[in-house]
Amino acid sequence: MQILAVCGSLQQKSSNLTLLQHAMSAAPEGVEIVLFDGLRALPHFNPDLEVSGELPVVAEWRRALQSSAAVLIASPEYGHSLPGALKNGIDWVIGTGELESKVVAITAAVPAVERGRRGLKALADTLGAVSAKIVGGEPIAL
Repeated sequence: MQILAVCGSLQQKSSNLTLLQHAMSAAPEGVEIVLFDGLRALPHFNPDLEVSGELPVVAEWRRALQSSAAVLIASPEYGHSLPGALKNGIDWVIGTGELESKVVAITAAVPAVERGRRGLKALADTLGAVSAKIVGGEPIAL
């Protein structure tokens, strides 16, 4: 089974990236967790950009989601919401269905357990637009 790991932070030394890397190394036999690091390359969502055909970077994102059995997202909270780059990535696949009814585990690496809940709620609400099957949703204090 392949799980796609997506970090909502674009920082090179993100605690959410560290959390995903731990998950990757602790995956049980038969489970492969693959990190998608292309959110930073996605252009701002604009359907007009694909009038002449699918953009290669967007196609890569869609293929990665389509080929995974589930998705694991670790994301910080920015301004009581989810990061813009992650929202943008989700926007690119709302109309094409790669996340439709997919199992998506969400969490946040936080300095204290009382942090990150608003961001995770906003992420869950956004994923509700594609009827994703949300699991988890609790922050993890590192």
